[in-house]
Amino acid sequence: MRVAVLSETEANEGRVAATPETVKKLKGLGADVAVEEGAGDKSGIPDSEYKAAGATIVADAAKAVAKADVVLSVRRPSVTQLKGINDGAAVISIADPYGNEAELKKIAATGGALFAMELMPRITRAQVMDVLSSQANLAGYRAVIDGSAEYGRAFPMMMTAAGTVPAARVFIMGVGVAGLQAIATARRLGAIVTATDVRPATKEQVESLGAKFIAVEDDEFKQAETSGGYAKEMSKEYQAKQAELVAGHIAKQDVVITTALIPGRPAPKLVTKKMIESMKPGSVIVDLAVERGGNVEGVQPGKVTTVNGVKLVGHLNVAGRLAASASALYARNLYAFLETLIDQEKRSININWDDELVKATALTRGGAVVHPNFGGSNSSKAEAPAADAKPAAEKKPAAAKKPAAKKPAAPKAAPKAARTAATKTAKPAAKSTKSKGA
Repeated sequence: MRVAVLSETEANEGRVAATPETVKKLKGLGADVAVEEGAGDKSGIPDSEYKAAGATIVADAAKAVAKADVVLSVRRPSVTQLKGINDGAAVISIADPYGNEAELKKIAATGGALFAMELMPRITRAQVMDVLSSQANLAGYRAVIDGSAEYGRAFPMMMTAAGTVPAARVFIMGVGVAGLQAIATARRLGAIVTATDVRPATKEQVESLGAKFIAVEDDEFKQAETSGGYAKEMSKEYQAKQAELVAGHIAKQDVVITTALIPGRPAPKLVTKKMIESMKPGSVIVDLAVERGGNVEGVQPGKVTTVNGVKLVGHLNVAGRLAASASALYARNLYAFLETLIDQEKRSININWDDELVKATALTRGGAVVHPNFGGSNSSKAEAPAADAKPAAEKKPAAAKKPAAKKPAAPKAAPKAARTAATKTAKPAAKSTKSKGA
C-alpha cells in the first residue's frame, strides 16, 4: 500500500497533509509513504523529519503518486499531479467541489476516487475527522490576532497614572466554530464582546462565553437552523430587520469579525458600505468569508484596504496563516478518516462504499462523478460499481430510503456537539473551541 503526500502548489497555502506523527502511524498500518520534496517546509517540517519517521522523500509529484493507492493533499490536486496513480486510488483533500464540477469530471477520468474532507458529516463518530472545525477554530483565533494587529489601540482596559485606556469593543458576526473561538480569544485579550447569528442555539453558547447576544428574536429566528446545524438563508424581511439592528450596533464597535457562510452558496453580505461609513476612523473589519465573496461590501481578497478610515482585512486562507498548527490538526483529521478505509489485517485499502462517511464524502468513483449533490449518485455506485445503467436505476429507490432513515439522528448529534463546544470553549485555558457551522 503506497501513500503519496503532495506539496501544495498554491502560493498562499502553507499547510501540508501529513506530519511526521501521522507518517509513523501510516507506517504502523503497513503503508509505504512517499513525501514530495519540500512539502512540509512552510509548516516548519523539514524533509529530514519525514525521513526519520520512515517516509521516502521524492523529487516531484509524479514520483510521489506513481503506483499510489492513496494520495493525500490539502487542496484538491490537479489532474497533472494525479497522473500515474493506481486505478481506484483514494485521493483525499479539501476538494472545494461547489462550482468546480468540470474539475471533478477531469479527476474522475483519472480513475481516482476523490474524497472531500469538508463534506464529512457532523456526527459523533466523525468529530475527529472534521476538518471544517479544526481549521475554522484556528481561523477564528487568527482573525482576532489579525484584527488586534491592525487596530491601533489596546484590547483590554488599562488603568494607569496617566489615565485609563478603555477596552476595545469587538463584534463577532456568525457564531460557528470560528465565531466561538473568536469570542473566546477576544475575551481573553480583555475586549468587550458581542456576537450575532441567525441560529437560536448559538445564543446560549455566546452567553456562556461571557459575550452579549445581538439578534432579532422573532418566529423566523426560532426556526433558522438546518437539521445538520447550519444556518438557513433568511427571508428578505428578516434580513432587513436584522440589518437595521446590526447597523446601529456596528457604529459603536472598534473591531468587527465576520464568519458567516452557507454551504454551497456565496457568502451573505452582512456589512454594507453605509455601515462601514458609520464606524469610527481606526476601526477594523476582518472578513473570514472573503474566499466565498465576502460578508463585507468592498473587501478585497488577499488585501488590507482602508475605506473612510476603517481597515478592511481580507486575508486568504486564514487557518493557513498558522501553518504549523493547522497542518498538525489537518493531518490527524486525514489519518483518522484514512484509517477507516484500510483493512488492517491485510494492510491494504478496502473501502466500504456503504459506510455513511464514505457516501457523504466520495465525489468520484469508477471514472464518474458519484456524489448526488454534483450530478451523481453515491448510493447506486456503491451498490453496483460494475453494473450497467439499468440495474443502477433499479436500485435507486432502495438507496433513497437509507438517508431518509438516518435523518432523525443528525439533529441529536449536532446540538450535542455544539453544547460540548460551548462548554469546552468557556474554559479559556483548557481546550479549543468546537461547534457546528463554519
